[in-house]
Amino acid sequence: MTWQYRLLTLAWVISLCATLGALFIGEVMGQTPCTLCWYQRIAMFPLALILGIACINADFQIWKYALPLALIGALIALWHSMLYAGIIPEPIVPCSRSGPSCTDENMLLLGIIPLPYISLLSFASLSALFITIARGKNS
Repeated sequence: MTWQYRLLTLAWVISLCATLGALFIGEVMGQTPCTLCWYQRIAMFPLALILGIACINADFQIWKYALPLALIGALIALWHSMLYAGIIPEPIVPCSRSGPSCTDENMLLLGIIPLPYISLLSFASLSALFITIARGKNS
């Protein structure tokens, strides 16, 4: 097993955990996602599928297709995180009129890490893994 395959597998595991986590929050917990969360899901969900297929086929060229999705997701997650942190002076729109907001206490991982930060970390990690895989293939 090459180091590139290990990185590809790690990327798949990250995207799969993010996808399953988002589905759990939406379907099991019944939390309707906000628009920014939906956009991040649109970028993440296909990654879980295409990275799984890439792992089966040991396709290290997948970075060409996966990196743009991860970068788009990271930009949206960065915007969402800056809204959450108050760096961008706009209020975060709640996930639904009567539902939760990303600022609610029950929307924190382990009670301390906000979901927008977790999303940003996931997309940034995936982007770094794809860039590492791409550089390794070219050398």
